[in-house]
Amino acid sequence: MTTSLEGALDPTPENQAGTTDPAPRLSLDTAAARNLATTTKTPPQMQAITSRWLLKVLPWTQVSGGTFRVNRRLTHTLGNGRVEFYATGSEVSVIPAELTELPGLAGFDDQATLQALAEACVQRDFVPGEVLLREGEAADRVVLIAHGKLSRRGHGAYDNETEFDVLADGDFFAADALTAAEPGAYENGLTALTSGTVLTLARADFDRIAENSEALTAHLAAARSRVPGQRNASGESEIALAAGHVGEPALPGTFADYELTPREYELSVAQTVLRVHSRVADLYNEPMNQVEEQLRLTVEALRERQEHELVNNPDFGLLHNADPRQRLHTRSGPPTPDDMDELLAAVWKEPSVLLAHPRAIAAFGRECNARGVYPAPAEFGGHSVAAWRGVPLLPCDKIPISKTGTSSVLAMRTGLERQGVVGLHRTGIPDEYQPSLSVRFMGISEQAIISYLVSAYYSVAVLVPDALGVLQDVEIGH
Repeated sequence: MTTSLEGALDPTPENQAGTTDPAPRLSLDTAAARNLATTTKTPPQMQAITSRWLLKVLPWTQVSGGTFRVNRRLTHTLGNGRVEFYATGSEVSVIPAELTELPGLAGFDDQATLQALAEACVQRDFVPGEVLLREGEAADRVVLIAHGKLSRRGHGAYDNETEFDVLADGDFFAADALTAAEPGAYENGLTALTSGTVLTLARADFDRIAENSEALTAHLAAARSRVPGQRNASGESEIALAAGHVGEPALPGTFADYELTPREYELSVAQTVLRVHSRVADLYNEPMNQVEEQLRLTVEALRERQEHELVNNPDFGLLHNADPRQRLHTRSGPPTPDDMDELLAAVWKEPSVLLAHPRAIAAFGRECNARGVYPAPAEFGGHSVAAWRGVPLLPCDKIPISKTGTSSVLAMRTGLERQGVVGLHRTGIPDEYQPSLSVRFMGISEQAIISYLVSAYYSVAVLVPDALGVLQDVEIGH
C-alpha cells in the first residue's frame, strides 16, 4: 500500500478530515509579544473623587490647642413679641430671657426660674404635612416655633376647615395654656407647611417649676410689664455714643457685653488603618510604588469624608449650624431666581460663594431658562463656573437629597477678617503628610502586613449667624 503526500499537503479548504485550517501566521502574535513588553498604564483610578469645592473655598485657620472658641457679643431682643433661639449643632434651645415674650411671663425676671423653664422645653422636628396639634385636643403645652412655617387651621363660620394664619420663626402658639386657671382645649390646630423645628413646654412641667419658685407664683398672681432695653438692628446691646455735640457735655459711658458661654469647636478626626503586605511592597513596586498609590487613594477617601462631615455632621456641619433666622424656604418648590435673591439677601454682607448639589444647580438652570434669564458665568479659581448675581454657584454632592426629592442651597461669607465661615485644622502635627493629615507607621504584623495609621483633623466654624444662609426644601425634580 502506497501513501501519497499530495493529500496531506493539499492547501485547498477541504482536507482529508473535512476541516478548515487557519492561514499560517507571518509575524509574532501580539499576545505573545506582550509577555516581553511593558504596557502603558494609568495610576489606579477612583470614581468617588470629586472636585471638593468646599475644601477649596474655605479659608483654613490654625487651631493650636485643639479647640476654637467663637466669642460673640451678647445678642437677643426683648420686647418685640417674638421668641429667639440658639443652636448648638442640631440641638435648638430657647434663650431663657426670651420666654418673657410670652404674655403670661411678661416682666418676669427670675433668671434661675427662666433657665429651668428653658431646660424643660422639648425639641421636636417636623416635616411638611405633619399635624402637630389638632383642634379640640387638651391644651396642655405651648409651642415655640424655632424655624419653619405652620398653618393655624380650624373650623370657620360655615363649618369648613379654614386657614386663619401662618406662624413662622419666633412665633408661639397657645401661650395661655400655661397660665390658664383650668386647662382648656386648642381652638385651632397646627399643620406643617415646611420642615422645621419647634420647642414645646408642657403645662405639667410649668406647674412643677412654679411650685418650687415663689417668684413665679407671685408673678402669675399679679403680672407686671417691663420696659425693654435698647438694642441695635442686629439685636446686640446698644453702645451709647454722642455725636455732633458742641461745648463740653458729659459723654455717655458704655461697654460691649459678651456671651457668657461662647461656642467652642473641637477638632474632629477621620481615621483609617492602611494595610499593605510586605511582599507587595517589595516585589511589585515597578513602575509604580504600590504603597504610594494605596496611600494616595486612602487620602482621597479621607478628604471626601472630611467634606461630607463639614456639611452634614450634626455637631458642627454647616447644614445643622445655620441660625434658625437664616433658614429660608422656596416660594413654590424649585429654586427660582427670586429664591436665590432671598438667599443672597440673608448673607448680604459680601457673600463669597453658593454651594448646591449638581441636581439642584440643574433645577435652578431650568427655572432660569423658563423665565428667559441667562446668568453670566464667573471666573473662580481658574475655572469658568455658574454664578448668580456674580456670586459663584459651585457643585457639592455632599449636600444630601431627601427621599422626597428635595435638597438645600448654601450661601456663605468666608474669612476670619470678614466674620464669616472658616475651616479649622492643625498643621505641624507629627508625621504630617499633608496639612493637618498624618501618616504614622504602626509596625509589621506576624503575617508580614505593614500597617499605617492615616488621620485627618478638621472642623468648621460660623463666626456670626449672618455668615451662613440655607435655602431649604429645594425641589429638584422635573
